Amino acid sequence: MPVVAEEVPEGTAWFCLRTQPKHEHIAATHLRRYEQIEVLNPRVRYARATRQGPIWVTEALFPNYLFAKFDWKTSLNRIHYSNGVSGIVHFGNRWPTIPEAVIEELRRLVGNEGIHDLGERIREGETVTIAGGTFHGLEAVVNRVMPGRERVTVLLDFLGRQTTVEVSANSIVRAGIKR
Repeated sequence: MPVVAEEVPEGTAWFCLRTQPKHEHIAATHLRRYEQIEVLNPRVRYARATRQGPIWVTEALFPNYLFAKFDWKTSLNRIHYSNGVSGIVHFGNRWPTIPEAVIEELRRLVGNEGIHDLGERIREGETVTIAGGTFHGLEAVVNRVMPGRERVTVLLDFLGRQTTVEVSANSIVRAGIKR
């Protein structure tokens, strides 16, 4: 049974695609192989605390979604049945499009690589979590950053009192990024 759409733009437009779980990169790779289809898969990179120390993780900015620009009338089936894609976001017979300005703002945020790096330098006064070592998992406040030595001093509550400890800048992550 053919799809009848009430509101579909003429020509190419940006649409939001739903992907299979954790398959955004796979869907984007397959869609990029088609001519006349433009794909935006914005991602973020950040440090995650583990017992072995922080590790860098890259994940989709919008889990299970990505954006593609195509002509709805000629490419709908090809897009819908692409590897990693589970569907095109629509509401009944309404197929919403994403304004070009929104896509441009996302591109500005993620740059040419499509990745927004959340690994900016830690600053004094920030709350951090210590990753790995003796104090793994404890939250602390950064007292002083010593960039030349790649170390920081942090103030943490340990054994019922506040203690200042010097740790490697590579062994801390911003508080709240534990997952």
